[in-house]
Amino acid sequence: MTTENASANLDTVTASTAPASRARYGSLWRGVPRELGFLLLTMPIAIIGLSVLMSLFWTGVGTIVIYVGIFIVVATFYTARGFGIVELTRLDWAGRPAIPRPVWEKPGTPRTFWRTIFGPFANGHYWLYLLHGIVINPIVSVVTWTLTIVWLSVALGGLTGWIWEPFIPQGDRDFFLSQTIVDWVFRTQSTFDPIVGDRILYVIAGVLFAVTLPFVTRGLTLAHDAVARGLLGRWPSEALQREVADLSASRGAAVAAEDQALRRLERDLHDGPQQRLIRLQMDIAAAERKLADDPEAAATLLAEARQQAGDTLEELRALSRGFAPPILQDRGLVAAADSLAARSPIPITVESSLAAGERFSPEIERNAYYVLAELAANLAKHSGATGARLFIDRSVDAAGAAWLNVWLTDNGHGGASMVDGHGLRGLEERVRGLRGELTVESPLGGPTRIGARIPLA
Repeated sequence: MTTENASANLDTVTASTAPASRARYGSLWRGVPRELGFLLLTMPIAIIGLSVLMSLFWTGVGTIVIYVGIFIVVATFYTARGFGIVELTRLDWAGRPAIPRPVWEKPGTPRTFWRTIFGPFANGHYWLYLLHGIVINPIVSVVTWTLTIVWLSVALGGLTGWIWEPFIPQGDRDFFLSQTIVDWVFRTQSTFDPIVGDRILYVIAGVLFAVTLPFVTRGLTLAHDAVARGLLGRWPSEALQREVADLSASRGAAVAAEDQALRRLERDLHDGPQQRLIRLQMDIAAAERKLADDPEAAATLLAEARQQAGDTLEELRALSRGFAPPILQDRGLVAAADSLAARSPIPITVESSLAAGERFSPEIERNAYYVLAELAANLAKHSGATGARLFIDRSVDAAGAAWLNVWLTDNGHGGASMVDGHGLRGLEERVRGLRGELTVESPLGGPTRIGARIPLA
């Protein structure tokens, strides 16, 4: 590589990294108003929380011998929980990523009077919230609030001092910071105007503190975020327990959905192709008996049998399309949805935000198509609609997880609901088995909006 090429490459790298650095610095400045709002309110809220919690807690401890103190201590726990939730909410407003909230009560646990009274004593989160409100948050808040006030005051005072300082009487002032610094650095007696020197020094300090203000506010906010994540957030063990519970629920829902799908397939085969095949068998047997004596009647029966065979084949194809039609495997979900809309007796408009040719795993596409096929079938049978719209898109939530969304809206009479043993309940169990979500919005009088969110991971 020649020296000219190396210089060109260095210039290219420098030119590409400079805008990125400016963009990152600009993003820091965009967060300053929210972070300043968070930091300036930090100490007042912390002091109020400290005063309230300390008063309640020690009053409860002092009167616990007469049993009233037990209820006061319990009130302290719930008050500490309230202040902790305020801190988490303020961090959300400050632009920090959401902190997972604790699990205060196990799902399915009945809420009784005695559990409400004595539950907080056995729940470690209440003790951590109390520790945060009485000890940790006041200490951290005093430090961060003081640094915020100092940094903001120096920045604003330095940048605006040249405007308002001339109106301040100097009197017999004999100490000037700029003169002291110059005399100490150069070991000589300065001869410049110290008043002008101080003003220049204050402007320089104001510029430096203003330039670094975004880094200070971001760092102090991150300090509160770290404390809140350690004391106010959900424990990893709780996340694991919830994960296990979700997996168990998903597994149960998947098994129930599979059982319902098999029962439905069995019913469809019994009511459709099986009955046609029995009729076909009877027609062929009747034709065999008439073949020698009445060939024309036998020919008529064979023609009917051929028609029955064709109808049975079409019905079997329709059943297979409900699970995995060839177009789904060959061209993907959007093409299969277009085909489904074309076969619907009610006009359906398909809208998709997916990129051309975008594909997903076969399991995801097959289940998403199953959802659409079920919704289209319900649309034709129960909606009373004259038109519908089908939406397909891919989204990413705040946690970075990717989802496939399929929605069907119609202008029917509404009133759809998930009833045990019916189609939408089975559909909900299938989607939940994929760890997704099914949403039904169908007020009486319409319109109906039903959709599923299926995780792509």
